[in-house]
Order: sequence, then C-alpha cells, then structure tokens
Amino acid sequence: MTTWAADVGEENARWLATECRTARLASEYRPHDRGGGRIEISALALGALRELGEEEDGYITDDGDGLRIWIGDAAFELEPA
Repeated sequence: MTTWAADVGEENARWLATECRTARLASEYRPHDRGGGRIEISALALGALRELGEEEDGYITDDGDGLRIWIGDAAFELEPA
C-alpha cells in the first residue's frame, strides 16, 4: 500500500496525529507522527483527509502544484514514502 510523507514541523505533526478531525478515527485513517516533524499518511488516511473542507487544517489538495497538505496558510508537499 502506498504511503506519503511530509516534513510539516514538530508542532504540526503532533497536531495532525492527535487533534485533527481525522485523528479521532481508527489508526489506519489518521496521519502518524514519525518524529522530527515528519508525518506519514496511508492511502486510507489520505482519503479521510480529502474529506476535510478547505477551512479545516489538514485538508489535501492535488493539482498542478502537486499533492499537498495544508495547515493554516502553509502547504507542505506530500511525497511517496
């Protein structure tokens, strides 16, 4: 199964893993904090994050600029892990 990773900073990684709306879902549907400010997102977690609206931190865009996760006004590139 494909997974994606991004360097989002330690505070953002912790927030995505514990406080984001998807953090309340089963483990396979949420981002995982891998330490050092990195997160890992499974295909199932990516699908759950795609359900978030643009006004919610953690939402995903996939366009000409690539696959990105947004927190506030900052976008972080997701790359295959």
